[in-house]
Amino acid sequence: MQKQWKNWQSFYFSIKIRTFAPAKSSKMKKILYFVALALLLAGCKEKKVEVADYVSPAPVFCEDSAYAYVAEQCAFGPRVMNSAAHDSCGEYIAQKFKSFGAVVYDQYADSKLYDGTPIKMRNIIASYNPEAAERILIAGHWDSRQWADNDPDEANHNTPIDGANDGGSSIGVMLEIARQLQLANDSSQVKIGVDFICWDAEDSGEGGGSNNASSWCLGSQYWSGKRHVEGYTARYGINLDMVGGSNTVFYREQYSMSYAPSIVDKVWGAAGRIGYGKYFSYDQEGGYITDDHLQVNQGGIPCIDVIGSDTQNGGFPSTWHTLDDNIKNINKETLKAVGQTMLEVIWTEQ
Repeated sequence: MQKQWKNWQSFYFSIKIRTFAPAKSSKMKKILYFVALALLLAGCKEKKVEVADYVSPAPVFCEDSAYAYVAEQCAFGPRVMNSAAHDSCGEYIAQKFKSFGAVVYDQYADSKLYDGTPIKMRNIIASYNPEAAERILIAGHWDSRQWADNDPDEANHNTPIDGANDGGSSIGVMLEIARQLQLANDSSQVKIGVDFICWDAEDSGEGGGSNNASSWCLGSQYWSGKRHVEGYTARYGINLDMVGGSNTVFYREQYSMSYAPSIVDKVWGAAGRIGYGKYFSYDQEGGYITDDHLQVNQGGIPCIDVIGSDTQNGGFPSTWHTLDDNIKNINKETLKAVGQTMLEVIWTEQ
């Protein structure tokens, strides 16, 4: 995506095309084995979130599970367009949502990158309570960038990245929310419809200082012109991006404040109510960020961007578009803060 923070005149991109290969099967099998073992051993206490005199109606978000879902995505290798790793991970995501009881819609489409390279996209939409007229959407992209073009070592600028935080973390959080919704549906706790939209082809835009904003967010551009269900709409949307890094703070992004300030207040208020105010900061404002939420807003649904920073000036995370954006740098506490806040929003939306 073309992300612009408060000092948004600065861009860090340089683009070079190369071919890609999926991760070696033996390596992937080892990673998946340890991930599966971690899931078996991990457990979250089933008690309500209590802060001072407030008891949240939401279930407890399990950060161990969310972390494991991020690791499983990374185990396929970089999820770059036109690669076997991309296609295999897309199927994993769709099947995971189905296993949690969602109705899954696939949007397959042919598109082109800014340089004319043909690509095949797949937006994955997972719906809960599909019969409900009133709905909210939670979204995030699942692809990863082809080029580590912000890596401090220029020799790595042609290398694809794992995208553990930039892409993978959003999907990991969404999958754990989906698991909690399946449990809730068994006791009819959630009445509103919830749609998870996993955007494709978000992170392959033109860099190098280009202002070609339309080269980013291709999956959400496609969805905005052709919804997965005819006439689809929602009360509002929340787009998640880079929600698993260490030392992460979420500032109020300015397109979000322009299009949907009440939704920003809803989410930041929910975070503060359950004790995660230090993550969702009012201390300063973020910048204007060209991200998938902009397409949703322009399509008539108010949508905000919950996007992480680990710098004092509100800039991009230090691992952004570098080879350090890997599972070693995913922080469970950040996943927990975002996931629990999303559950609080859903459970108080009745």
